[in-house]
Amino acid sequence: MNDIDTDMSPDPLEAYEELRAGFTAVVSHELRTPLARALALIESGLDPETVLEQVRAEVEQMTALVDDVLFLAELESGRAVVAFGPTKALPEIERVAADFAERADRADVRIEVEGGPDVELPLRPRMLEVVVQNLIENALRYAGPGTTLRLRAEADGDARRFTAADDGAGVGEADAPRLFERFFRSDRARSSRGTGLGLAIVKHIVTTAGGTVSASSAPGRGLEITCRFPAG
Repeated sequence: MNDIDTDMSPDPLEAYEELRAGFTAVVSHELRTPLARALALIESGLDPETVLEQVRAEVEQMTALVDDVLFLAELESGRAVVAFGPTKALPEIERVAADFAERADRADVRIEVEGGPDVELPLRPRMLEVVVQNLIENALRYAGPGTTLRLRAEADGDARRFTAADDGAGVGEADAPRLFERFFRSDRARSSRGTGLGLAIVKHIVTTAGGTVSASSAPGRGLEITCRFPAG
């Protein structure tokens, strides 16, 4: 009797091609939406100045999506290196938060920065900046007006922890673990102009630096995202 090959593990090349095809399909879909809105505006017969302003917003949306796709691709291919620290976290977090002060005012979201002045995270300033930017942008888009976003860097035993917690709308418990998937949006976020890649970028940077990232939330009880790094 001939032996039967029971190794059913997937071919790595097939798995890669399947992932690439799926990623390309999703990107194409995400680009079609602002393109369709722009074409509809051009054909709407609205005041030209109004049309121009709204089309500009759609073009900016497509540009942001392309930029995020390219940056994530560079991270995953190794062309954009996640430079490791150590970096004193608090001054960098405060600087990025200050850059977002005007946008936060417009969104009616208060940003508070807390933590120990000597806490270090194992990321060079540029990559820590990207993490903080994406977590702030996520809160400004989804937390809702009248909310507070607290950014905190602290020691956690032998580890180090960076937390972004808001007291806004939150998401369903089932959605929380999926927030780091590419292009995933909870029901409430589907109308947002976000690219759906910000938290995927955060996850890639944090995990490449040897850390873990998690999200906890419930509807109406805010969202907390925790990046935890082992002691260096």
